[in-house]
Amino acid sequence: MAPLSLRALLGFVGAAAAVTVSVANSGGSPTSPYMYGIMFEDINQSGDGGLYAELISNRAFQNQSLKSWSAVGDSTVTLDTTTPLSWALPRSAKVKSGKGKTAGLKNSGYWGIDVKKADTYTGSFYSYGAYKGNFKASLVSDITNQTLASTKIKSKSVADSWTQHTFELHPAKNAANSNNSFVLEFTPCKETELKFNLISLFPPTYKNRPNGMRRDLMEKLAELKPSFLRIPGGNNLEGNFAGNHWSWDSTIGPLEQRPGRMGVWEYDNTDGLGLVEYMHWAEDLDVEVVLAVPAGLYLNGDVVPESELGPFVEDALNELEFLKGDISTPYGALRAKLGHPKPWDIKFVEVGNEDNLWGGIDSYKSYRLKIFYDAIKAKYPDIFIFSSTDEFTYKESGRDYHKYTRPDYSVSQFTLFDNWTTTHPVIIGEYATIQNNTGKLEDTNWDNPKNAWSNWIGSVAEAVFLLGAERNADKIWGTCFAPLLQNLNNYQWAPDLISFSANPADTTLSVSYPIIKLFSSARITHTLPTTSKEKPNFGPLYYAAGRGADSSYILKAAVYNSTNSEDVPVNVHFDGLKHGAKATLTVLTAPDGGWAKNTPGHGDAVKETVKHLTVGKGGHVEFSLPDLSVAVLIAGNK
Repeated sequence: MAPLSLRALLGFVGAAAAVTVSVANSGGSPTSPYMYGIMFEDINQSGDGGLYAELISNRAFQNQSLKSWSAVGDSTVTLDTTTPLSWALPRSAKVKSGKGKTAGLKNSGYWGIDVKKADTYTGSFYSYGAYKGNFKASLVSDITNQTLASTKIKSKSVADSWTQHTFELHPAKNAANSNNSFVLEFTPCKETELKFNLISLFPPTYKNRPNGMRRDLMEKLAELKPSFLRIPGGNNLEGNFAGNHWSWDSTIGPLEQRPGRMGVWEYDNTDGLGLVEYMHWAEDLDVEVVLAVPAGLYLNGDVVPESELGPFVEDALNELEFLKGDISTPYGALRAKLGHPKPWDIKFVEVGNEDNLWGGIDSYKSYRLKIFYDAIKAKYPDIFIFSSTDEFTYKESGRDYHKYTRPDYSVSQFTLFDNWTTTHPVIIGEYATIQNNTGKLEDTNWDNPKNAWSNWIGSVAEAVFLLGAERNADKIWGTCFAPLLQNLNNYQWAPDLISFSANPADTTLSVSYPIIKLFSSARITHTLPTTSKEKPNFGPLYYAAGRGADSSYILKAAVYNSTNSEDVPVNVHFDGLKHGAKATLTVLTAPDGGWAKNTPGHGDAVKETVKHLTVGKGGHVEFSLPDLSVAVLIAGNK
């Protein structure tokens, strides 16, 4: 495969010449410890059917329908609004028995339910109506009708109030596939009518958190060794229209007190994954939280007037008090009441999301950022506040840079941050290559489709862009690929970092994933100046260098479009590295070329090669890198 060459576009010709890089041992600047993070953009989450481990779809009928539910036997199931479980959950499923021996309802899960013999499944449900028999909860194959697990639950159901029942399911064997459903049934002695709500089922969760996260997806996130988590997402923070924005206090407390809301990307949020669960997520990955707060802009273009913005600012302050406040404060006391007396430490707050879009920039410049910034700084002077766009800053605020583009254009941004100042530190809150090159140096054309999957040439281009950020780490304090997750059965955006379904075998890592993992595993704590004999200094080899926390010497590099796709000989000289010292070179390549991609069942497009090298005289390390490769060299005198 011969990718379109940015070098050719820029007039570079000739064979791939040897590149000599000299790395100084002083100068440069300390980097931020928050360089590689994850951003929870939830446009591909499909409600609970994603990172949040809930297995029951539409568990509390918050989408005002019986979607995912069907009747068992000859019973009938209708939506009922006469008997609310709570103010937040006013709808329930009314099951009326027929003439058969059993009645009940069945849930198809989020496009199936994975069932494993080794796992214990914990569930609960609320019932309303007089019934003295037993309920039966089961996991059943949709293909063979075989019962995979079942248990009896003695009824506590009474005529005039809601009662909760809990249970466990222990499968006798692994299911052949994820085409399975959950069944809840009862045996009427005569015509019986019962109501059900908040029907929930969880597999074992990551670190055994109640109401927690899906293990395999969290394990993949942990492997990235992230430093921060940007929550609660992007557009879903803003909402489609007035009153539709993410509201933190509707996502805390008992599940029966969480009303949920229609998300901005065509699915419902139960808000079972709420603010406290986000904080648990951060705790379990040992990362900082980068918190975004709604700033009065909706995706339909409506903007909250300055005279009406006060409640939004107060809401942000209340959220921060809930997270950071002493238990003597009203919201700190509420946090303690919910089981978290110890405050969480919030160091970063983003005001809004992409407020340069949807006609929001004028009001953002005029009053919205200023009002939030001044109010938060007055109460929390140590919090670093940043703008949701790189187009505008206020006082000492940072800024957020988002870029979805083509490979060549991404590479052309390698030097973008060289002349930016340190006055307003930058987070690259969202980046990805989403379209292919056209033969011209073009940015994204939003009228054209996006790639279904990340391809290798695009991922290498992203690596070049990341290197340009890391060599300016005194200005760029964080980067996030976005979006993070994609449910293969229901999504609105591609490409994504991790794709999944109910079947763990479908979990697919983008070809960008191993690059982020490699760069994140080799943290530079102090960038170092580099020089090269070649002119220009960069291309086709792009690089950044520095020292690690263990005093190791680190060079991160990528080769993008070497002429004739030739290998590039590299000679790196580290000032201070002794002759005979040991070095390790890790190289990522895609044997199938630039169009290589990972898809479900075919996740091995990227090859990792590790070589052990010895430092030559004068601190030189010599090696070669193939075209479209990403590499990290780590050397030390120990």
